[in-house]
Amino acid sequence: MPPYDNQNIFAKILRGEIPCFKIFEDEHTLAFMDIMPRSPGHCLVIPKAEARNLLDCPPEALSRLIVNVQKIALAAKAALEADGITLQQFSESAGGQEVFHLHFHILPRHEGEGLQRHPAPRGDMSVLAAQAEKIRAALVGM
Repeated sequence: MPPYDNQNIFAKILRGEIPCFKIFEDEHTLAFMDIMPRSPGHCLVIPKAEARNLLDCPPEALSRLIVNVQKIALAAKAALEADGITLQQFSESAGGQEVFHLHFHILPRHEGEGLQRHPAPRGDMSVLAAQAEKIRAALVGM
């Protein structure tokens, strides 16, 4: 497997070199809004560990990550009053991965509504900020 590239966009977000609309952070995980949302409330959850994808992530880091993925998914579903959640994770180029830092996409879904095409257009920053605030508020209430 190729080595981890610490210049990928998510590594830069983790180091604070690129801003994000943060939803959640603890010592192991960061969750933030996707700036090219495929659905309202589309967010990403990443480990702070250097892992290219699911295939090379240490099991202990992965177990901490997936617990937070579930927590963020529940909060996003509640905050966006969604009917369900689509969870996506892509590993390696052949699997559809484009950013080589492990990440889970959480896409709140409403019955009868499709996803925005990929790549989606850049989202409205004020809308993303408001959605992030709603999800953070839902987390507090959990």
